[in-house]
Order: sequence, then C-alpha cells, then structure tokens
Amino acid sequence: MPSPFSDLDSRLDRAVAAPTPSSTDSAEPPAPAVVSVWLGDLDGHPRYEHDALAPHYAASTMKLPLVIAAFRRVVRGELDLDAPVAVTGTFASVSDGSPFDLDESEDQDPDTWAAVGGTRTLLQLAEQAITHSSNIATNLLVDVVGLEEVAEVLRIVGCSPATVVGRGIEDAAARAAGITNTVTAADLGLLMAAVGRREPALGGDAVLAPVEEMLARQVHVDQVPAGLPPGTPTASKSGWIPGVSHDVALVRPQGEDPFVLAVCTTIDLDETDAALFVAGIARDVWRAEHPAEGESA
Repeated sequence: MPSPFSDLDSRLDRAVAAPTPSSTDSAEPPAPAVVSVWLGDLDGHPRYEHDALAPHYAASTMKLPLVIAAFRRVVRGELDLDAPVAVTGTFASVSDGSPFDLDESEDQDPDTWAAVGGTRTLLQLAEQAITHSSNIATNLLVDVVGLEEVAEVLRIVGCSPATVVGRGIEDAAARAAGITNTVTAADLGLLMAAVGRREPALGGDAVLAPVEEMLARQVHVDQVPAGLPPGTPTASKSGWIPGVSHDVALVRPQGEDPFVLAVCTTIDLDETDAALFVAGIARDVWRAEHPAEGESA
C-alpha cells in the first residue's frame, strides 16, 4: 500500500531538482537546494520524514533552545526574570572578542531597539526573541544565558551533532572563523516535542509551560500555521534569511493528539514565496493525515 505521503515526497523531490532562478542567470552554479520535513508525536517518534537529518543554517530557530535555556536557569534560581538587562546594539564576537554592531533595519523589534541605553527585563527579552524573532533581544540573552547552557539543552533533548548554536546573530568574525548555527528538521522536531510533553529533564512544566505560551504568541505565522486549517492552535518558531526559511510548530488540534511539524528549506526563493512553500508543505502533511477532509473539500 503506498504511503499517504508519496505525493508530497514526489513534490519535494521535484522542487529540489528544479533549476533555480539564479542557476539560469549566473555563471556560478547555485548551492544545492535542500528541503527537510519531520512530523512526529510528542514522544519524539517520527510519523513522516523527508531528508530530516540534513543540516541547514539555523536562522532564528536557534532562539528556541536559547529561551528554553534561559528559563532553565531561572527555575534553578540562577537568573531572575525581572532583573534589568542593559540594552545595547554592540556585542563582542565569540571568536576573538572584537566588537560588532547589529543592523536595526534588519530586525523586527523596534520596542527593544528603543530601549538602547536603558534596560529591559530578562522576561521582556525572552518574549521579544520568540514572539517577534528579535535579533537584539537574542544577542542580549546569549550574553546573559551563555552558549554552554544552550548546548546542554540540545544534549538533553538528544539532538544530533549537526545541530549547533555556536554564536549570536550577525557575528561576522565568528562566521569567518567557521563558528555558526546549524539545525536539522529532526532535531527541531525533538526540541519542540520536548516542549509539548514538558520533558522532565529540561525542568518540566515550570520551564516549558511559559515557553509554549510564548511560542503560541509568535506573530510570524505565515509558514506552518498558515498551511493548517484556520483556528488550529499552534505554538511555533520560524526563522528566515534570503534562501533559507524554516518553521517548527507544536500543533494541538481540537479532538486529536498533538503533534510537531518541522520544515527546513534551503532553496532559492524570496521570503514571500518561501513562506508559501513551507505553508504548502504543512497543508499537504495535514491532508495526508486527514484524507477524508480532502475528499469533502
């Protein structure tokens, strides 16, 4: 009996194999396109995978384990959610300590940028990093929380060596030194499944309930959530830069068991088309698991 995901597999294979616009306009061959999908239960068991172990540049999905790490330190009594954090747009590279500046025009968080020279609480920074995908809040959190704590979150969840959070946002010196942030769809799925089941090794409900609440308030919902039936409850974290568009969502459909869907795409599409592409994958995943709905539509 054919898999209900056979048509989706074929579509994704065609999308990866198709020539990209840059391949016809440039003498240089484009980077290989990669599309990865992981669908699984909250116990971390996959129900469908498509190239789910392929590494991708993480973009803003690295903010998910960062905020989990922040709440773990809060619950352990090492950090205070109400503690003020000095807000600056200048940071030290993890590679050599050299200063670098974030580009405000590339961020989605005017509220935190307006506080430069003042303070924001740790809770406010975590909220903005998740709900608005704030780069400045993220780098401030990296400095307070520590990358070692983020690595511990990845280790506890069981992420593969391909998933690494090695630096903050726009750390060019670190990037030049080969220090980067990478992720797989499978590992994003494991991270979000751990949030959904309130993984005790991460701190259980005290750590992960507020994280899920933040994820449910994310304002960038044009990828996986947009491909699901309207009104489907989701808690998600997306990430995008030119040529890269990812999303991982914890989905709690009414009357059904919750699940996690992670989609990572490294493909030559503009931001709008990439979001539509990811949303289309989510739509096809839903239809594959709900064939009766497709027949009645």
